[in-house]
Amino acid sequence: MARFIPDACWRGLLAACAAVVTQAPGAPLVPTVSAAAASPMATSGHQLPITVDAASSEVDYKTNTVVFTQVVISQGAMRVQADHAHASGLNFANSRWTFDGHVRIDAEPRGSLRSDQAVVEFRDNRILRATASGKPAEFEQPRSDAQQQMARGHAEEIVYDVGEGTVRLSKDAWLSDGTNEISGPLLVYNIRAQRVQAATAPGSDQRVHITIQPQNVPAAPGGKPHTEPGKPPPPNPRS
Repeated sequence: MARFIPDACWRGLLAACAAVVTQAPGAPLVPTVSAAAASPMATSGHQLPITVDAASSEVDYKTNTVVFTQVVISQGAMRVQADHAHASGLNFANSRWTFDGHVRIDAEPRGSLRSDQAVVEFRDNRILRATASGKPAEFEQPRSDAQQQMARGHAEEIVYDVGEGTVRLSKDAWLSDGTNEISGPLLVYNIRAQRVQAATAPGSDQRVHITIQPQNVPAAPGGKPHTEPGKPPPPNPRS
């Protein structure tokens, strides 16, 4: 079962939290490589290149594999860096790269993932998807609201879909908007719209948990607390 948490609820409005809509659940070589790529982040028809920078690399011509150390791969706003990476050749048309050690993935807009390991898929010369795993893998993104708070999350596995602009957290998933928290077996966060969807397996006893922090009530002029209309103010404490 999937539960969609409305934007108002995600921003901490208690009244909207009851409006949960149920939806259906888815020898050393230092290279610099560039490949023309049509990216979803490209604008006005411009093509963005993929660049690979590394401290060293080793090519095995028999197995057609390449191993990099201290590697950084970037395309537009996307950036993947790690201690080690290996792939079956420098082919970005349709390939999978595996990154290990201090993996960091910078996503758009201004989001980032950190993990022990990640598998990055390339399709048609662009970064298609990144699957990060760790104990846990972590995600964060500054929110664009007035409070300028940081959205943070962690899970054993985080899948970043570049085209859809979503981060899928699974296996002990947790996400916070900087004030409120939500946890469950599966959370899907849209980093562009800053909206979250939570899901549980059909027929299971798994639950989605939401923790909402109470809002501070501003004091009235003179330091007295606000009162509801029609209610008398609270009595003054005895001296």
